[in-house]
Formats: sequence, structure tokens, C-alpha cells
Amino acid sequence: MKTLLYVSITFVTIMMATAQGTYSVSPENPYGKLNPEAPEELADYAPLIGTCDCVSTLRNQDGTWPESENIVWKWTYIMDGTAVQDETYKPDGSHGGSIRQFIADSSKWYVHYYSNRMPTPALPAWEGGKRGDSIVLYNEQKAPNGMEGYYRIIFNNINEMGFDWLGEWVDTTESFRYPTWKISCKKRLAFSEEEKIRENVRAFSAAYMNADAAGIASMYTSDAKIFPGNSNIISGRPLIEKYWQFAEGVKDLYHKVTPSEIRIIKNYAYDYGYYEGSTTNKKGKKTEFTGKYVIVWKKENGDWKIYLDIWNRL
Repeated sequence: MKTLLYVSITFVTIMMATAQGTYSVSPENPYGKLNPEAPEELADYAPLIGTCDCVSTLRNQDGTWPESENIVWKWTYIMDGTAVQDETYKPDGSHGGSIRQFIADSSKWYVHYYSNRMPTPALPAWEGGKRGDSIVLYNEQKAPNGMEGYYRIIFNNINEMGFDWLGEWVDTTESFRYPTWKISCKKRLAFSEEEKIRENVRAFSAAYMNADAAGIASMYTSDAKIFPGNSNIISGRPLIEKYWQFAEGVKDLYHKVTPSEIRIIKNYAYDYGYYEGSTTNKKGKKTEFTGKYVIVWKKENGDWKIYLDIWNRL
């Protein structure tokens, strides 16, 4: 009896796992995964997958723009990675969402919207697709004066860091437009990845001030290249470590890097900015310096390493 019960439980567990799907949301993949058998257009929304912190501004009925509010916009793959679902969470407790499916026969995205404040037996639908680097969707809608037109939604500035969203009414020729809703989003994942890079920047300066050439070299990829001013390109971690060896007797090392911008693009990132520092040699002479730099980072095994590093003193 115990054996039969064990077999039954095992069978049910396997069936549940199979029903859930390999690409569905799971503890290992909290946002699901893109099914490689799905239409390739499903990747249109790939940069949006995750949780975003957004600033939303909805136009008032009198045409004025009110103060913005902060909302959360969550994106996941559903139906075993063959469709996309998104949900918004607002401070007042209202929630909305969409099911997004690409139908290959019509070469269009179809988006069905739902809301806890406006339940309806028939969900409103938008349709459209990729236009250049943007995603553009339409829903037939008349203007208050009866003019035929559409409510047009545009996702633009889409990248691994976030996206912008615009809702507006347009006439049938799209020559007249009236924006009613603006949303700008930043991905939480992007924030954490950026902070990882900033932490590595601080760690670089700490290793410098400890005269730790090996520690500095460990922050580069094995095939990294550095471009010191008035010098040839230096390649590979061993030669980079040799470059960062400090002269005997150097002390009172100071180093600080101030990034001006960090931009993450999948498994690569770049940042640029300014650096400053000082050293004191064994004779007590202090040398101060400032400069500018550009770094290309590469993500390896979950950590960001310096792949290309160029700097020049000011």
C-alpha cells in the first residue's frame, strides 16, 4: 500500500511538473523563460521581462498634467514561454495587466487588457507590432467629438535598463496626436547590476590604495586589454598585474573613481567618468593626478570584470 501511494505521489508530481512546462515561472526562473519553439517575435519583449519601477503620469480631463506617481510593472513569460503577461501595481491598490500573444498567421501582436477596477466579460484588445526599435499597438477608439481614430500605445527607448511608454489618441492618418499617458520605467535588475559595477569600481580604488597589484589584476578578464596614456596596449592579466606593480617605498596612496554614466547591454557594460588620486614616493614627494577614463565591462560567472580600460590624465 505504501509502495502504491509512493508511486501515485511520484506520478502526480511528474504530471504537475510537465503541465507547468519547462519555461514557465518557477523558483529557478521567477519570470519564466522564452520558449525556443515560440515565434521569434516573442523576443520583442525580452528586454522588458522582470520587475520595473516606473513613474506614471496620466493626463487630467481638463488637459493638464498632474504630479506623477510611482508604480511597479512586472513582466513574465507564461504558457510555457509562448506568451507574455504584464501586471501593474499602483499605490491606490488598483491593478491592471495584459496577456500578449503573437499570432504568426497575421504577423501581429494581440494584447488583451484587464483591470481589478474595471472587470468586464469582454477584454479590450490592442494589436500591432515592432516598428523600428519601438513596439506600436492600436485600439480603435473615437474622439469625444466623434472623430474616428485609434488609441495608440508606443514602447520606445527599450533596453536592458528599462523603457518608456506613451499612450495617445491619433486620427486615422496618425497626423494628429493627443498624448494622455506617459510612463518611464527602470528595471530593478538593472539597478542591482549597476550597483555591482559601482562596487567593483570602489574595490579597484581600495586595491590601489593598498598597493595590491594582484588584487587589481583580478578585476580584469583573462583576455583584458588596458590602454595607458603614451603607451602600447597591454594584454592579459599577468602583464596587467606587472603594470600595476608599485615602486618600492610608495605610500599614502589615494584613489577615487567617479563614474559619469554606466550603461548595461546584456552581458556587457560601459562606463566613463573621471578619476583622481595621489602618491607619495620614498623621498616624501607627493604627486597628485586627475584624469578621464572609459571602461568596457564583461559579465563572467555573475560578476563584472574589466575587459577594456583606457584612461588619460588631465
